[in-house]
Amino acid sequence: MKIEHFAINVEEPLAMADWYKKHMGLNIEKQQNEAPFMTFLADKSGRVMLEIYKNPADQVPDYKNMDPLIVHIAYVSEDPTKDRERLEEAGASVVSDEHLEDGSHLVMMRDPWGVCIQLCKRGTPMLAKQERR
Repeated sequence: MKIEHFAINVEEPLAMADWYKKHMGLNIEKQQNEAPFMTFLADKSGRVMLEIYKNPADQVPDYKNMDPLIVHIAYVSEDPTKDRERLEEAGASVVSDEHLEDGSHLVMMRDPWGVCIQLCKRGTPMLAKQERR
């Protein structure tokens, strides 16, 4: 089995989809322009998708006040410092910026809606291990 998508209930899915397309390099694969505004966003590999929507059947979590360790969306970044600066200009905010002993550089941020995003440059890339399988 492999992951197709990860879904989150958000306040403004259409605006958020546009921001993620413009600033995170995701592609809109499928989008509903009426409630619940279900939008599937694919990464550049075309192997993983994020689904965002606003479904009134349940509450939108208070992402802005959630600890990033509860939920965050992690992205591979070749240059976390440069991406952090670019995303700050686009309305994201920095939560932490860490350089680990293994050579990894991890930047935790919040998008303009408070959802945590992490920029990861691993000392030893983890996804490359998956490609060899």
